[in-house]
Amino acid sequence: MYSSEEKMFGKGLCMILLCELLKNWPCLAAGGNIRTEIHGVTDHSAEVIPGSLFIARNGKASRGADHIPEAIRKGAVAVVTDIPDPPDLPATVASISVPDAADFLAYACSAFHGHPSEELTVIAVTGTNGKTTVTHFIGQIMKEAGIKTAVLGTLGLWIDGKKTDYPLPPLTTVPPAHFHRALRYCADAGVTHVALEASSLGLEGGRLRHCRIRQGIFLNIGKDHYGEHGGKEAYLKAKALLLKLADGMIVNKDDPAVLGLCEGTVPLRTFGGTPGGPDHFWICEAGDRNWIAGWEGGEAALRASVDGRHNRLNAAAAFAAAVSAGLDPLKCAGTLERLRLPPGRMQEISRNGVRVVIDYAHTPDALEAVLEALVRTVSGRVITVFGCGGDRDKEKRPEMGEIAAFYSSSVWVTSDNPRSEDPELIIRDIFSGIGEETARYHAEPDRDAAIRKAIEEAAPGDVVLIAGKGHESGQTAAGVTRAFSDEEAAGRHLGRIHGSRLEETGADPVQSADGIWYDGGEME
Repeated sequence: MYSSEEKMFGKGLCMILLCELLKNWPCLAAGGNIRTEIHGVTDHSAEVIPGSLFIARNGKASRGADHIPEAIRKGAVAVVTDIPDPPDLPATVASISVPDAADFLAYACSAFHGHPSEELTVIAVTGTNGKTTVTHFIGQIMKEAGIKTAVLGTLGLWIDGKKTDYPLPPLTTVPPAHFHRALRYCADAGVTHVALEASSLGLEGGRLRHCRIRQGIFLNIGKDHYGEHGGKEAYLKAKALLLKLADGMIVNKDDPAVLGLCEGTVPLRTFGGTPGGPDHFWICEAGDRNWIAGWEGGEAALRASVDGRHNRLNAAAAFAAAVSAGLDPLKCAGTLERLRLPPGRMQEISRNGVRVVIDYAHTPDALEAVLEALVRTVSGRVITVFGCGGDRDKEKRPEMGEIAAFYSSSVWVTSDNPRSEDPELIIRDIFSGIGEETARYHAEPDRDAAIRKAIEEAAPGDVVLIAGKGHESGQTAAGVTRAFSDEEAAGRHLGRIHGSRLEETGADPVQSADGIWYDGGEME
């Protein structure tokens, strides 16, 4: 068992002298004791414990300097700033000025925990869609090869295919204090490889700085988080930061935008859906639920383990990562037949011929990929339930409405996470890409009611897609997050309407016993 300090800051060193943290860093120090013991490093005053180094970093919504008094009250023994005129501190508290507080935060967190990434093979995956699936596919392939692997991202921390109860903030890419602590936990647990999700917001915020990334993977570029970055170009620039952090990259040869960003930057390997040249890994279709996996000098025929072109490409990316990490390609190809999607990704519940599929698809590309896969496998109609999140990416709403209408026999437009926006206005934006309400297209702001009505409409042979929230166990509206699970709602209504015993396929059900409610705030 860990102490409260170890739970907050990790097992690792748990103590380092301030002078050791500063000796390789350009800085000016005044006051305090340069040889004082540091028992924690954080940029959140709420996480300060006695003996902490508090880094007063400016965020998007607050000034770090405003939180210095609270940090000192809670026991901070040193404060780091990067502002021209740092505030006066008590004589017993060291005041340290650095050129870039965010950069120093990442370095100090890594150093405090003994630079754990140097002990691990870290694989970082970025892209608009598919990061969670690819990291979990990598974990599954590595496990079958006998390699103890951790997966870190949207769904928390998993080791050898099992979710841990390790506490992490509900973000795709967690802040440095939590990130390097988690890497130390993994290294101390005997993990040798880590597959992690690198979100655009995490990359732009410097959360992965001072982490040794042996291999980066760039999956695709779609439309998401433009507003939070200040436009498409800023979003692409954020994604491209992984190129500067990784020793080498594996990129999607089928995505011209990805290739355009990556070519000529770092050593590249590629993956895709068709055969290619050297250093290329591919998986193509070969008839009904059959794949051919190929690599330079070989190929293998296998049964498809997941549906959809997008998941075939996700499998190809994971295959490329595993072989690049030194695994035998033929053995890896055999493992592809046993891949399972993570929770909330094409997660299926069925009863009496009615299928309900729950998927995290919340971008135009992701929604189209899932619907395209379902249309190819369904014998009856496709009924889609979806909405769009509030306070971001308004331009994608009509596009997603148009996609849902094109592929679906019936569409129920509902609420996702409205946040501070009026759900009716979000629905109106979506309908601008569909047209007027008709017998095929319905508006129902209450998500539970929309799920119920869609399932009531379904008949044997039909599939109901509930898109947008996937694994999430909460819904945020008007500043309040309440417990809500698409899986729970679907299971409840499907059981009541179409029978009491449910048959579940795909990933294990998501449970919210950890009490964390995901509002999709930074998850990509």
